[in-house]
Amino acid sequence: MGGGGGGRGRSRTQRRHFAHSRENTWKNQRSDRPDAELGDGNSYKNGSNGNNPSWQPFETQNLGFDEYYKEQAIVSPEEWDIFIEYLRKPLPSAFRINSSSQFCEDIRSQLENDFMKSLQPEFVGGDEAEAIRPLPWYPENLAWHSNFSRMQLRKNQALERFHEFLKLENEIGNITRQEAVSMVPPLFLDVKANHFVLDMCAAPGSKTFQLLEIIHRSSIPGILPNGLILANDLDVQRCNLLIHQTKRMCTANLVVTNHEAQHFPGCRSNKYGAYGSGQSEASLNQLLFDRVLCDVPCSGDGTLRKAPDIWRKWNSGMGNGIHGLQVQIALRGLSLLKVGGRMVYSTCSMNPIENEAVVAEILRRHEGCVELLDVSSELPQLIRRPGLKKWKVREKGAWLTSYKDAIKSRRAAAIPSMFPSGKSFTDPIDHTLGEDCQNDSSPKPEDDAEQLERVVEPTTDIEEEISTFPLERCMRIVPHDQNGGAFFIAVLCKTAPFPVCVQKHTSKKAKLSSEKDELLEEVPDRCCENVNGLGCNPAGVLNEKALEAALDQADGLEKAMVEPDSSNMCGDGKDSLVHAVVAGNGGTGQVNADGKRKLQIQGKWKGVDPVVFFKDEAVVNSIRTFYGIAQSFPLYGHLVTRNDDTNHVKRIYYISKSVKELLELNFQVGQPLKIASIGLKMFERQSSLQGTSAPCAFRISSEGLPLLLPYITKQILYASSADLKHLLQYKSIKFSDFVDAEFREKAPELLPGCCVVVLKDEDDSKSSLARKAAGQIAIGCWKGKASLSVLVTAIDCQELLERLLACKEVKGDSSFQETKATSENLTDEVMDDIAKHKDT
Repeated sequence: MGGGGGGRGRSRTQRRHFAHSRENTWKNQRSDRPDAELGDGNSYKNGSNGNNPSWQPFETQNLGFDEYYKEQAIVSPEEWDIFIEYLRKPLPSAFRINSSSQFCEDIRSQLENDFMKSLQPEFVGGDEAEAIRPLPWYPENLAWHSNFSRMQLRKNQALERFHEFLKLENEIGNITRQEAVSMVPPLFLDVKANHFVLDMCAAPGSKTFQLLEIIHRSSIPGILPNGLILANDLDVQRCNLLIHQTKRMCTANLVVTNHEAQHFPGCRSNKYGAYGSGQSEASLNQLLFDRVLCDVPCSGDGTLRKAPDIWRKWNSGMGNGIHGLQVQIALRGLSLLKVGGRMVYSTCSMNPIENEAVVAEILRRHEGCVELLDVSSELPQLIRRPGLKKWKVREKGAWLTSYKDAIKSRRAAAIPSMFPSGKSFTDPIDHTLGEDCQNDSSPKPEDDAEQLERVVEPTTDIEEEISTFPLERCMRIVPHDQNGGAFFIAVLCKTAPFPVCVQKHTSKKAKLSSEKDELLEEVPDRCCENVNGLGCNPAGVLNEKALEAALDQADGLEKAMVEPDSSNMCGDGKDSLVHAVVAGNGGTGQVNADGKRKLQIQGKWKGVDPVVFFKDEAVVNSIRTFYGIAQSFPLYGHLVTRNDDTNHVKRIYYISKSVKELLELNFQVGQPLKIASIGLKMFERQSSLQGTSAPCAFRISSEGLPLLLPYITKQILYASSADLKHLLQYKSIKFSDFVDAEFREKAPELLPGCCVVVLKDEDDSKSSLARKAAGQIAIGCWKGKASLSVLVTAIDCQELLERLLACKEVKGDSSFQETKATSENLTDEVMDDIAKHKDT
């Protein structure tokens, strides 16, 4: 092992991985180890002895799993066989059409009139009658179920066209490939266009994308919604995945943050007043949300069909170990929710310890302030089952029906909130052990052995606990009801403010770390939620482990700022995690005298690009003048950058009014939000192309063009479908080669630099604002000395070309048949050619 900083970095990384319970993939697994309680299926057989060197598929059975869920009775005994049968089948693929996409109707029509018919011959038997079908419970046929698994789509040549369609439209953002049951929680949030919505554990981003669709579709076309989505995730790299997923939406109403969900910071200013979505205040005074999606981390056994390796790993302790964290996250979400607001708690687990027990604890702690809603009349075609009112806790091989059954030494693992009553009992077993034992507070080994023996033996004299809360209002979705995955959903409403209480239990390590590390801020209104009030329980243990991992990461960040650690380099040669965070946020950073880039600071968050309002009036005026942007489109106060050096800004982002107010509040209260991404990339610094310099230093980005298009009056051309088609095909065309005479004449008259080419409306070349706002096909181009060159990615070119061809085919235009044949062979050529213009 290398000395110096490299060794320290590896040690820190190992500790962090251990805290996250990451499996050591280099360690050989023994195929013969006994594991009755864990029920390890041993998906991979150890071939080191030569007896069985070949790889074996995942085993889809686990005796511990069967025993556990049979005892919990999540399905009736008569259903058990079909329940397990479905769990062992591959999960059918599903996807959702982006309802706010300008091509939404085209895609839905293509599915209904093309693929439903063409794929039917490839589908053989089974319980389903159709190859693909719309999900009956999802509104307006926007979500679709395919009876082909992901493996079938990749391997079956007959499905290649459908597979390519899914890949292309998903990359563009017109559809999102997502498990069907995962689409359910956002629908029960009842989101409106003016709502502030918090997605507490958002990565990888499918539900966040769905929430963005809802608020944009609910607003007036061409006008940004008054609400926003704040998507949060703890893991930095998962945040980057979240950003990648949601950028396909091209929205100015999204903020991505990087915090522990259970410690999500509160933002409250000293100004008089409180925030309400219906008020018209100049700025927010407190960040509260109309809706909260609390899709918490879980054991994930509801995803067995798409992740069969869980069969091998599953054990009953997984749910017990994460229960406390789930309670903390849910309580924090409720504390950030407005009175009258709605929160959805959900998991992809079937375990009642992670589901009903968490909901019951929430209702118990805030009885009278939180109501579990009955939503049985919503989405009536969705097959769901009521929540359980009684369950058991599995701990160290024993079934516990009540907290009083737990042995004294294990009460840090089996805590009251896991049981249906949630009651705590004081030494319920000690009174049987004699007078002397009661007076002796020190535990004795023989006492623990006797208690364990008494617990393991069947106890027929103790009645099973039954929850008094209406947990039947919760929803459990099981695989065989709708041929999907498993999910749990509970819809909660905050009916009154939480009473202020004194926090009784505080972790010593949390106290110490909050004094040492400024990255772990004290949540302003934590006293109102008592998030650490679980007492002596695994939540506290989990909290301390997470805290230790965070401290390790923070130490690593501070050391990396002084001396980057080569041991943290990724396997593909990219920068360390610290540098990846900075680079992933779109900032440019400043440069030291030795040419190395400085790590920037966002408030107190070191190593994270800052968010800065762009106030260079000369640049803003030049942009407005060059493109003729109407005064009705607000620019001042809505532009931000990720670089505090305003002289070297490469990208300018546009934020909506709601995001602007949130950002102002964040500045006002000391920047407690660690912002990973914000707003919509609107302008990018443009360099010269084809030897031509431009009067304006910034071009309009492809992401920002749809929002800005209705307000542009200069540098715009209206092209015929033939000319636009040729641009998309050949990427650069001389002015003299355009078909349309008017286009040929007007193109040279534009100023050098970025321009916008819009597909001409056959009826009216200069469409009204409303028509343009509804969605025209437009692309960014570079106007050179004698030609136009597209500034569009290869995949966008391909998608737009196919849309044009599909439109012409519907109209019966035979002139496009040759173009269609040509376009089918364009992909490789386009991919190579577009590299010359991408990010220019």
